[in-house]
Amino acid sequence: MIHDQKMIDHYYSMLVEKNSSYEGTFFVGVKTTGIFCRPTCPAKKPLKENCEFFKTAQEAALASYRPCKRCHPLSTPSTLSPEVKKLVAAIEENPQRKWTDKDFDELSITAHTARRQFKKQFGMTFIEYARSRRLGMAFQHIRNGKPLIYTQLDSGYESGNGFRDAFAKTMGAVPKKNRDIRLFTAKWIETKLGPMVAVADEDVLYLVEFVDRRGLEKELENLRAKHSAAIVPGTNSVLEQIERELNDYFEGKCLTFETPVYSEAGSEFQRNVWRLLREIPPGETISYKELAVQAGNPKAYRAVARANGANQLCILIPCHRVIASDGGFGGYGGGIQRKAWLLEWEREHAEAAV
Repeated sequence: MIHDQKMIDHYYSMLVEKNSSYEGTFFVGVKTTGIFCRPTCPAKKPLKENCEFFKTAQEAALASYRPCKRCHPLSTPSTLSPEVKKLVAAIEENPQRKWTDKDFDELSITAHTARRQFKKQFGMTFIEYARSRRLGMAFQHIRNGKPLIYTQLDSGYESGNGFRDAFAKTMGAVPKKNRDIRLFTAKWIETKLGPMVAVADEDVLYLVEFVDRRGLEKELENLRAKHSAAIVPGTNSVLEQIERELNDYFEGKCLTFETPVYSEAGSEFQRNVWRLLREIPPGETISYKELAVQAGNPKAYRAVARANGANQLCILIPCHRVIASDGGFGGYGGGIQRKAWLLEWEREHAEAAV
């Protein structure tokens, strides 16, 4: 149990805010109910004097608290509502299905709920998500050399104009040749510290970030523009590999990654910094100043910090292992509390992990 009053006050403030960046970093036990919850639990917040804070769910359970039935603190956290999860599962059962509002009756979900909740979670409506999923498959068929007319029909578009219009809304231009098409696939990955989004093509990973990272929407927009690519929901072998490796990381089985990553992002200086970051062993840290020395310019510690901030491969390129010279955590795009958790997690599991 956490006894430091300053930390208790801070955690209580984050509990009241339902701050998602604190997912997995603490749990709260409510004395009056005997229940323990996540920081983001939607239930009415208790008074501070009725709260006890724990680092892990196991600690809360050992203190005789039982898990909340609303936020399910013993399972992997997710910001997806049950309705959204049900809709995503329905799409994956038949990605080529062309959905209409009346089809929601089959799922006992109203079209209004589908539009509102999808817009909140993914920045697009359910119909737009489903269309993107279909077009993602269509892009893949075209890249593999399938004629455009057959791809159009397989994707559920009876009209060529309808297919081209839908294609243009997602891609920005209708493809004329196979080589004109660039497709990135985005996958939602659940972790102990909250959901992450990963973006990859069939060969390499371009981005993996916590979904609540500030500026993520702009990062995705810049990635799409830089590579003239469409980013659509789905999965591929690269995304399946990073999901497995992240699962192993958060289970403490393995703290290193083998997923192939895009190596041409950033400036030469940034790429050098990111290479040095990947050489820092799990469980160890380095200061910004020390990293600047290794990068060949002892005065460039601010540039090193900016390179850390520009890193789009969270955890894989471990910028969380860089700290201030005075031992403070410094900055971190995913939130200082996540940085602290990751460093402690790696210290605890560095010897056991293979």
